[in-house]
Amino acid sequence: MYSGQIVFAQLMEFLPRHEFNQCVRRYRGDYRARAFSCRDQFLAMAFAQLTYRESLRDIETCLRALGPKLYHVGFRGKISRSTLADANERRDWRIYADFAHVLIAKARQLHAHDAFGVDLDRTVYAFDSTTIDLCLALFPWARFRRRKGAIKLHTLVDVRGSIPCFVHVSHGKMSDVTALDHLVLEPGAFYVMDRGYIDFARLYRFTQAMAFFIVRGKRGLDYTRKAYHRVDKTTGLRSDQKILLRGPKTSTLYPTELRRVTYVDVETKKRFVFLTNNLSLPALVIAQLYKCRWQVELFFKWIKQHLRIKAFYGTTANAVKTQVWIAISVYVLVAILQKELALPRTLYEILQILSVTLFEKTPIFEALASPNCRIEDTTIRNQMMLFDL
Repeated sequence: MYSGQIVFAQLMEFLPRHEFNQCVRRYRGDYRARAFSCRDQFLAMAFAQLTYRESLRDIETCLRALGPKLYHVGFRGKISRSTLADANERRDWRIYADFAHVLIAKARQLHAHDAFGVDLDRTVYAFDSTTIDLCLALFPWARFRRRKGAIKLHTLVDVRGSIPCFVHVSHGKMSDVTALDHLVLEPGAFYVMDRGYIDFARLYRFTQAMAFFIVRGKRGLDYTRKAYHRVDKTTGLRSDQKILLRGPKTSTLYPTELRRVTYVDVETKKRFVFLTNNLSLPALVIAQLYKCRWQVELFFKWIKQHLRIKAFYGTTANAVKTQVWIAISVYVLVAILQKELALPRTLYEILQILSVTLFEKTPIFEALASPNCRIEDTTIRNQMMLFDL
């Protein structure tokens, strides 16, 4: 019989404790905190994400029912819904945003050599946003429509491992293209975006930063063709051109050459026009890289289905951002766990298993391993064998 740590405690050991304490000290998170620390808050909110709790009362009831097990997990304060609500409302959400970036950096190192369908040794990001509807009466700061509230998650995803590298939480009225101003561009990296992000002044900033963008073009673009390359039309390509913008405004905002690639999807027969500032990659690779943009859509779908980010435990902006960043931390933690233990299961399967085994005394690898995987018993027993078998 296994007599070691609870699964939840084993999972939390994958969190770098020193870096978490640094984030807490940076924003004085535990200043004048008597009984309920930032770590207690993080553990309670992570428990809520992993077990799909519906409300603060739900979190309080379930955690109090576990009794002395909480101490062995790491809880040191008393669990109360009012205390947790106050912590979510008052403690700086940047504590958990900074800590999430620590986990993101670790996850990206572990997934740095993952394949993503294109033979390219550069970093490729997919950028997009998703809207989460809210009640305007409860969230008056999150204005979206006249009688409707919402927040937007502007997210940059590394397609190797689908790791979110940048998340900006805003009210629903913020336009997508404005989020480009918050990006710190990485030289040599590729940024894949939909046509909602066409703003030639902002796109020219990518060229100045020696980063590459691939964006879907709009109709009616005023340009002149400078050169073209022959393409193999059996692959779906239709044209590969170098162009210069000639509109009175666009030619000033983006004064250098662009590349215009036209592609028709073989299966759907849908026609796509891509604009990019990369003039050297094969045109087919440009089209394949744009398909990677779907990774960010899958990420949004996954977190909305399997994490608690559509219903919130608090109504203030600080509480909402705290919950979003802790949810992202849980997602990245599971991705780290999957890679560190070389688990054959998907992130969804790992979350489902954790939700029902979180407070069992089982080796975490044994709990998450494939049912066909044979686990060797390495438990050291003090009792000696009476007879040799």
